[in-house]
Amino acid sequence: MSDESTEPRAAPSRAAVIEAAIRARRSVRGLEGPPLAPAEVESLVALALTAPAPHHTLPWRFAEVTPARRSALAAAMGEAWRADLEADGVPRPQQERALARSRRQVEEAPTLLLGCAVSEGLRVYSDERRARAEWTLATHSFGAGMQNILLAASARGLAAFWISAPLYAPEAVRAALDLDAAWQPQALIALGHPSAAYRPFERPTPDLGTHFVRR
Repeated sequence: MSDESTEPRAAPSRAAVIEAAIRARRSVRGLEGPPLAPAEVESLVALALTAPAPHHTLPWRFAEVTPARRSALAAAMGEAWRADLEADGVPRPQQERALARSRRQVEEAPTLLLGCAVSEGLRVYSDERRARAEWTLATHSFGAGMQNILLAASARGLAAFWISAPLYAPEAVRAALDLDAAWQPQALIALGHPSAAYRPFERPTPDLGTHFVRR
């Protein structure tokens, strides 16, 4: 006779579900197809638009990068990155490996989403200190929007990872994708499905002694 209780288990609380989703999220590379359906991409962007933002603004723009634009985008970012690598004195073989890896990430992602920040709705200050702080508010909120996408994708069983390259080559990205001059490219998110062999890594226990103080 089983000793296990036949009482129904209580459903996890809303807080427990949210916290579990946060802890379960991982950056997953080696994505597999098929691409996300248009409605699914749009629903993820809609969730990004619920992120907190300064002054009740929506200082973000998103663009799905279609396969037809991928090679031009990868080439434009790669050219800008190569100039930086040359200036840093990085050996040519190392450059080639890094650029090839970056190109694969851009060209082979089942779905590729670009996020940009804009200044629309931000307050205008004459001094550099406050003007810089105002733009930082927008980029903080952009990160929150991107996290919404990553968390929602993870909760749906999708795989995704963040690509920061556009932040280092904004002019090249705008030109390759024919974007409005007001759009400031920040990051890409590659989206797809995890391979059958994927196993999430175990996160170390957070070290609050290093990362947290109370005053």
